[in-house]
Amino acid sequence: MPWLLLALLTALCLAGYNFFIKLAADHISAAAGAVVLQLVAAALGSAWLLLRHWQGYPLDISRKGAGLALLAGLGVGLAEILTFVVFSRGVPSSVGTPVIVGGSVLLTALLGLVVLRETLSWSQALGLVSIVGGIVLLARGH
Repeated sequence: MPWLLLALLTALCLAGYNFFIKLAADHISAAAGAVVLQLVAAALGSAWLLLRHWQGYPLDISRKGAGLALLAGLGVGLAEILTFVVFSRGVPSSVGTPVIVGGSVLLTALLGLVVLRETLSWSQALGLVSIVGGIVLLARGH
C-alpha cells in the first residue's frame, strides 16, 4: 500500500479516535474512559503481535526500542486522559480536535527540526505557520 494511502487511513482512524472520545466524554469519567480505550488498544496490539508471530515474522526488540516505545505509550496515555478532560469541559470537537492534533503536529515538527536536525522547505514551513494561525483562530472563538 502506498505511504500516502496508508497515512490517510491512519488519519481516518485518528479521526474516529478523537470523535468517539468526544462522544464518550459526557458518559464516562476521564480515568475510566482512558482505561477502557487503552485496554482495547492493548488487545488489538497483542492480537497483531501474535498474528505476526504466527506468520513467521521476526519480532525484533532492542532495549532502546522498548524504552522509546514505553515513552511513546506514556505520551499517548496522557494524551488520551487529557483529551477526555478537554472534551468533558464542553469544548466542541470541531475546536478541541484541531487544536490538539494541530498542536501535536507543530510540536512534533519542532522536535524533528531541533532534535533530529531535519529540514523544511519554505512551503512546509508555511504549512507549520498556518497551523499556528489556525490554533490561534480556533482558540480565540471559544
